Order: sequence, then structure tokens, then C-alpha cells
Amino acid sequence: MVIKVCGMRDVENIRAVESLGIDMMGFICWEHSPRFASEVPAYLPVSCKRVGVFVNPTFDYILKRSKAFGFNLIQLHGSESRDFSQETKARTGLRIIKAFNISIAEDLEQTRAYEGIADCFLFDTKGKSAGGNGEKFDWSILHSYEGNTPFLLSGGIGPEDASQLSKFHHDKCLGFDINSRFELAPGIKDVEAIRKFLNYE
Repeated sequence: MVIKVCGMRDVENIRAVESLGIDMMGFICWEHSPRFASEVPAYLPVSCKRVGVFVNPTFDYILKRSKAFGFNLIQLHGSESRDFSQETKARTGLRIIKAFNISIAEDLEQTRAYEGIADCFLFDTKGKSAGGNGEKFDWSILHSYEGNTPFLLSGGIGPEDASQLSKFHHDKCLGFDINSRFELAPGIKDVEAIRKFLNYE
């Protein structure tokens, strides 16, 4: 399964998490987040994909940040429209992850408009903030998802969830996105907790 670790910004922490062999690392480009990457770190990962996480951005901001960080994918985590998502993909030439906040099965209906545009969906918990709330939604809701676009499961995943996630199966689930519940402080990940999570059998 694909593992994405989001909310990175500290150089030594980036190196340590990268060394675990993860697949994607997310850098939050939204100034209202406590994990906002205000500056480009002196070291950026080379062995995993870099993902720029944006919330209702302008095209110029996406292009500026993408150039500075060398992003491989763009994650749109706000209320960005289908047209905006399509234009972002065209302008950057990068793959798009479109995030959706979920609380009930009907929330999955909003994905239909983005089929054929987004390369991947991300299902997060509907909460006070656009993301990083540290809360779960009922993952069984995702068994109602019948779309063609693969997805990442996110939202409040913690070290204690490894067993439950090992039993979660959906043919469109690519993997898991982890963030706030693997932290020692905002933007600083607990490397040993991630290691144990990855090595769970």
C-alpha cells in the first residue's frame, strides 16, 4: 500500500521519515495550517514523491510553490472546482490529488464531477479545518464508493489503527495518508511510531 506522510517541514525530520521508505511526502502550502511550510527546507526528499497541499489557491501560487519545491503531485484540499482542477493539471503538467471531506455516504457523490480529471482522490474527515483535524470518519462508508478513480484514505489515522487498516479492503484504495496523530509537535513526526506502523503485520 502507498504511504503518504503529510505536514513536513523540518530538515532532519524529513530525512528521517524519508529513510523509512515511504512513497509520498506532503508539504502544506496553506498559511492557516500549523504545519505550513513557510520556507523551502534546505533538504527535500529524493526517494519519494513530493506533494504540494493547497487549499483554495490561485494558479500563480501553485506555480510559484511547485517550482520552488519541485513537486511531483498537487493536492487540492479545498473547494476547488472541476474546472480549476483541470486547469491546474494543464498548467503544471502534474498529477492531481483531489481531497474530499467525508462524514456520510452521500458526501461521496461530489467525486463524480472530478472523474477523469483527478488522478487520485483523498478521503478526509469533515471537520473544523480543511485538514489535519486528527479525527476519523466511519471508514465503512467507503464501501459505497463505486468510482473509477483510486483513492487514499486519510483522517485521524494513528499508530493504533494499523490492525484495523490491515483489514480494510477496497479495490480502489491505493493506501493511507498519515499526519497529525503521528506527531511529537505540529510538523514534527514521530519517526519510531511511523516505523512500527509500516512494519505492522
